Amino acid sequence: MKRTFLALAMTLAAAPAFAETVATGDEITAAISGNTVQGSMVEAGAYTEFYDADGTIKGADYTGTWTVENDQMCFAYGEAPDCWSVMIEGDMVSWIKDGAVDGTGTLVAGNPNDF
Repeated sequence: MKRTFLALAMTLAAAPAFAETVATGDEITAAISGNTVQGSMVEAGAYTEFYDADGTIKGADYTGTWTVENDQMCFAYGEAPDCWSVMIEGDMVSWIKDGAVDGTGTLVAGNPNDF
């Protein structure tokens, strides 16, 4: 019981600091729109995607769409959108799902891969 309480107390103490670093919708749009992110997702592995200002996602051999809704970035690749909270620190991006980092990436200006 004592360990459970201590773990819960530590989790609750850390939560406000984590929540403060999550980007707003305007911050997400400003950082992502017209730029590329290269990184890796826990489930899907490595990715490089260009996020066009018109809401199109362009990858090496695929496309999709992106939107920002309720301070989350949402991705759709021919199916219903799936959304993540985003932490942005300099050129580093972390995708947050269910309170945990689900992937990371590096922001690269423009569309250097010419997708």
